[in-house]
Amino acid sequence: MKEVIDINADVGEGTGLDKQIMPLISSCSIACGGHFGTEETMRDTVRLALEHKVKIGAHPSFPDRDNFGRKLLTMTKQELSEAIYFQLLQFLAICETENAELHHIKLHGALYNYAAKDAPTADAVVEAITSLGIRPKLYVLYGSVLHRKAKNLLPLVFEAFIDRRYADDGMLLPRTEAGAVLTSARAAWEQLILLVRDGLVITNTGKEIAVVSETYCVHSDTPQSVKILAYINKKLNLNGIETR
Repeated sequence: MKEVIDINADVGEGTGLDKQIMPLISSCSIACGGHFGTEETMRDTVRLALEHKVKIGAHPSFPDRDNFGRKLLTMTKQELSEAIYFQLLQFLAICETENAELHHIKLHGALYNYAAKDAPTADAVVEAITSLGIRPKLYVLYGSVLHRKAKNLLPLVFEAFIDRRYADDGMLLPRTEAGAVLTSARAAWEQLILLVRDGLVITNTGKEIAVVSETYCVHSDTPQSVKILAYINKKLNLNGIETR
């Protein structure tokens, strides 16, 4: 029996690459207005995902278009929860009109990283989702604060990254550091297959650490993202691994 994994990408972010990326992935996370996105871009990307039978996710963030959601914002827990709630509410409305099922939610950028280690931020995220009366899957880092806060309330899918270097503590190396983003298709593949087969990743210091993961992400705005995904798909097929 073939191994089956999920390859996901963050899309609907204005890269102009979504039509090339969508056939190469099995789930997507669509920007829903916090760091990028309008009703038009959300609707177009949902339709594109439906066309390619790709599982659809919402990709909320800090409400910070100026910094593409990659800067930590100072907000109260209530302010943050409301910001996430309204991003998801708008996205859910679009999914409903397009007869699309919301498969998952995945946080973006600084919100993803901060909710992984800050309890009030994680609480704000969980409260925003549960207050909508829905139980989609939540893509999270295994062992993170968000994992612990959401584990009894939402179904979880543990995520690892194909195109990002890890630090020794299991967190992603900050983008400001050299080598934080993997742009080589070969390097990305080597990281992915080690994760899939051995549950390990090699950090920026050369240390091997364990990573529990079920879904694997390539960012659409990573340089060479399409080439990385095409190369990975070819190598997965050669190694008897399917995406679904």
